[in-house]
This record gives sequence, structure tokens and C-alpha cells, in this order.
Amino acid sequence: MGEIFGGRYELVEPIADGGMGSVWRVVDHRDGSTKAAKLLRQRDAASLLRFIREQATRIHHPHVVTPLGWVGEDDSVLFTMPLVRGGSVATLIGDFGALPEQWVAVLLEQTLAGLDAVHATGVVHRDVKPANLLLEPTGRERPHARLTDFGIAVAAGEPRLTRGMVALGTPGYLAPEQEQGADPDPRQDLYAVGITGLHMLTGAGPPHAPSDLPDTDLVRVLLEAADPDPERRPSTAAALIERLRATVGAEPWDPGEVEVLDQLDLGTTPPPTPPPSAEDAGPTTPALPTAERARPDIVRPSPLAPALLVLGGVLLLVAAAILLL
Repeated sequence: MGEIFGGRYELVEPIADGGMGSVWRVVDHRDGSTKAAKLLRQRDAASLLRFIREQATRIHHPHVVTPLGWVGEDDSVLFTMPLVRGGSVATLIGDFGALPEQWVAVLLEQTLAGLDAVHATGVVHRDVKPANLLLEPTGRERPHARLTDFGIAVAAGEPRLTRGMVALGTPGYLAPEQEQGADPDPRQDLYAVGITGLHMLTGAGPPHAPSDLPDTDLVRVLLEAADPDPERRPSTAAALIERLRATVGAEPWDPGEVEVLDQLDLGTTPPPTPPPSAEDAGPTTPALPTAERARPDIVRPSPLAPALLVLGGVLLLVAAAILLL
């Protein structure tokens, strides 16, 4: 049996590790289900506020991974998400190299559909990249991408988690004005979509992208999205979707050699052990009912959002006071 966190979640297997914490496959002892969970250390006010923002961002859309619930224990917090078993687009590129145009167009259209729902709530994701596009294990059928990791997402008018002119995000995917500390704008996400598309198409990340790109309709659309001048980019995710659709048309699906495999062997998951006694259980917040989570295109604020945002504001004031000392 793995470690039980918060009296509820059994840590079964690490999936990924990053700057903001580790991602685990967990068994929820409340219902026996298997989920993904991010384990975050409350090291400082900024990291906790990022957690609060991600937990409060519950955008229900088939191409967005939304947090389900969370639990705190000592100096750590853990929040759960649906388990997406096909790896990421970064995994796919690592396995197959440059992707066919049809794959690129389909994956980007789905990403933009998710971003359209995100932007409709006034939120800018700010970290769109292949590693943050998770895939369902669809094999050689059409892929199904889901945008994840809202840890540095921000709404217009909210304080940005930056120090001076330092911009959070992934170098190479940041729009030039974002690197220079500009206020969040949805067109910054469209820039990242353009760079992500070029990464898919060439198999090379931004620092290593070839300069001699093929002159195709899809490449021209991607370069338009990744224009250094935000005024020359498409104005919305929906507008960029229309541009993408015009480049590919309604051709029959041809997977070529590419397929999305199940990256997690769920058959080896041990059966859940009996839950601990009530006195050992930590504080939890219930996940949204399954019926609500399954409905696409619905945006619901987290019931915890007001309290969490108040806590985040207090932490920001404390952090600011410390910096002024």
C-alpha cells in the first residue's frame, strides 16, 4: 500500500515532476476510483496562490482538464484531476517526431476550442505548450487533446505572479510582449498555439526550429498566430479555428504511422485498502458530482473560490509586506 495523503488519497505511482510539484496516480479511497493528483508544497505565498488559482479555475469543456477536489496535510496540498492516460503531445512528438499536418490541425483545433472556453471566462492560460496538452489513448483514431496546468493562469484585473519584469511561463512559447511584462491578453495564448503548432509540424522545439519552413497553408496560419506583433495575430481563438479549418478541409482521417497509446498500465493498480478511521482523516473538499463534470461547455466557479481568493489576497499582502521590509 502506498502513502495515504489526507486520509483519503493513496499515492500509487509518480507520473511527472515539475517546478510546481509532482503529479501522481492516486486511488481515491472514498469511491475506489483512480485519478491524477498534483502534490504541491506550500513553500511560499506565491506557490500557494498559484494553487488557489488553479483550484478555482473550473472550466468544464471536453478539451480542458479541470481540477476536481483538494486536501491539505501539514505543509502540503494535493488536488485531483481526471486521469488522462495517453501522455502528452510532447510525448507523442518524442515517440514519432514531426507530426503529419492533419494531426497538427486536429490537435490545434481542439486546443483552441478549449482556449475559447477559457478566454470566455476572462482567463488567460499563459503556458500553452506540447507538455500541457494531454491526450486520451485513442490509438490510430482521431486524437483527443485536453489543455491542462492552469498554475500561472490569470484573469484580467487580477495581480500577476511576477517579480519586477520577470514573466512566468516557458521560454520559447512566450509572446514577446509577455516576456516584457505586458498585461495578460488572450492573444498571448494564440502566439503560444502558433509556436506549439510549429513544434508539432517540425518535431523541433522553439530553440531548434528550422528556419526553412515549408510554404504551406498550415505553416502560413501558424506563422500568423505567432506574429511578434499582437495586432497582426488572429483576434480570438475562434477566429484562428476558422483559419485552421480552411487549411485542411474535410479530408478523410489518415493516421499514418502515428498513434496515441495508453501510457499507464491501470491493470496493475492494487485494490484500495480499507479507509482509515475517521480520526485519522484530514480535511477534504468534495469533488463536483459526476453528472456535472460530464457536461461540456459549462463554466462553473468553484464553491471554494471566494474563500480561496480571500486567502490568496491575504497571502499576497503578507508577501508584499515582507518584500518591503
